[in-house]
Amino acid sequence: MPATRSSSALNLLPLLLLLLAATSKATTINIINRCAYTVWPAALPMEMGTGRELKPGQVWTLDVPSGASTVRIWARTRCSFGTNGKGSCQTGDCGGALNCSISGQPPNTLAEFTTGSTQDFFGISVIDGFNVPVDFLPVREQGEKECSKGLQCAANITSQCPKEIKVTGGCNNTCTGTGSSNCIYSGFFKRMCPDVYSLPNDSSMHACPAGTNYQVTFCPLINLAISHVAMSPPPTPMLEIAPSPLIAPNMMRSGVDLQALALLAFISLTPLVTVFSIIFYICKRRARRKHQEMEEEEEFGELQGTPMRFTFQQLNLATEQFTDKLGEGGFGSVFKGQFAGESIAVKRLDRAGQGMREFSAEVQTIGSIHHINLVRLIGFCAERSRKLLVYEYMPKGSLDTWIYHRHENNAPSLDWSTRCKIITHIAKGLSYLHEECTKRIAHLDVKPQNILLDENFNAKLSDFGMCKLIDRDISQVVTRMRGTPGYLAPEWLTSQITEKADIYSFGVVVMEVISGRKNIDTSRSEESIHLITLLEEKIDCKQRPKMSDVVKVLDGTMNAESNIDHNFVATNQVTFGIAGNVKSSVPPLASHVSGPR
Repeated sequence: MPATRSSSALNLLPLLLLLLAATSKATTINIINRCAYTVWPAALPMEMGTGRELKPGQVWTLDVPSGASTVRIWARTRCSFGTNGKGSCQTGDCGGALNCSISGQPPNTLAEFTTGSTQDFFGISVIDGFNVPVDFLPVREQGEKECSKGLQCAANITSQCPKEIKVTGGCNNTCTGTGSSNCIYSGFFKRMCPDVYSLPNDSSMHACPAGTNYQVTFCPLINLAISHVAMSPPPTPMLEIAPSPLIAPNMMRSGVDLQALALLAFISLTPLVTVFSIIFYICKRRARRKHQEMEEEEEFGELQGTPMRFTFQQLNLATEQFTDKLGEGGFGSVFKGQFAGESIAVKRLDRAGQGMREFSAEVQTIGSIHHINLVRLIGFCAERSRKLLVYEYMPKGSLDTWIYHRHENNAPSLDWSTRCKIITHIAKGLSYLHEECTKRIAHLDVKPQNILLDENFNAKLSDFGMCKLIDRDISQVVTRMRGTPGYLAPEWLTSQITEKADIYSFGVVVMEVISGRKNIDTSRSEESIHLITLLEEKIDCKQRPKMSDVVKVLDGTMNAESNIDHNFVATNQVTFGIAGNVKSSVPPLASHVSGPR
């Protein structure tokens, strides 16, 4: 049935009001989430219970009070709520409140239930659009009177929704009000879900005896039948073993024949054993991989402070099946998309299992910190082998497309004020990571390809898949070499690094921005292939200033010649790599990176 604003669908409302005159029996409705993603079910009237988060497999039991008239239940998706119960949802939002006092905004699939003295009436409406598959089934005790079998809108309307009415996360039904001139897609909805309300003038109703309990399931299975009797598993059928026709009575008399028969049986069974062994091995591998994927999904589900979680279907729709490719990196490709009216960039890992460590590091690190010079991670998707990251869209692309003067690059040269602004922004982003978070964060892959520019050439550091967290009481961490050749600091040879490795990379980027050439350019003469050798033959990590000092110099509040202290590094040239206070790095936790914003 439709919501209040679509009440014209209730052509039998006068009859229902008469039925409500008598005392109704209390009813229990179990709401089950079988979707692969979290939903936030909402219910009216709000006296039945507060709104809540319903993760996959969880159940919410609603007790409908005696005498209640109309109950409305729907699933909200892609929601975010604060501790005060305020927030927003992508579909079915009801004024930004966790506990709804008004019907949800389209699109949403609506389950409606009306109590009566002798009968209950229930139905599903898609007049307000569609966002998740739903079924609405009576749960009958053994011996109870028969009633309607229940109804279902199990088809995924969103995936087949016409482009004109498709929205992110759902599908809008244009058949609103009492008119029919805007119902050009009525056939589409009726074909996808023939038993539910899709037109304002629908009048079919489903009834059960008063006091019947019900079950509302989001993303249901196809089978509609449900009862307490049916929920018991049927007995396992016994196998009857008949005598084999291969064993004739006269063969049993001969020992030679028996040996030949045994050999024949062995030869016959060998291929079967081989086939079963292969099948067992494949099934075991799949089970192990599925268990690993479930553990990874649970890992992200337990994180606190991480960004919003998307479904693969949502991102597939947002990117129009990943058609507009912006570029690709070491662990995946990046595509442009639209979500809730905002341009987004979606990074998709290209192969299953590829870059899982980097994916986890990025979600848990950059998802928990915020700075104007760090690219904002909007959310992520972790559905089995599908791993995707969703960032804010940076229209000017990466810095490397603007600073290298080569024939295939048609971008105009950046003026000096813009170059200075970009350098300053990179320095501020690194300063925040190194000095303002609870733990020091070493980016470890600072290069022009990981510096993105917005419409006004404001620079933001991106791609935190290589980052490492360093406790403030630890001088160095031991880690495997990572990053990009040409930007790696000399101390990487010892595998003992600090955030100073970023400062070396920052210096290389600064030289590239100023000179307009790559730091390693094999097209040049042998003596000038490496840009850094043209400026300094020996780069000592002790000469690298703190990023906060670099920011002060760039802002003009510090004199670079006299005020920078070069003696803040704990190690020295003789003992470098043999520091006593060294600790192996561990994967970052969201609680470790929260700090000043």
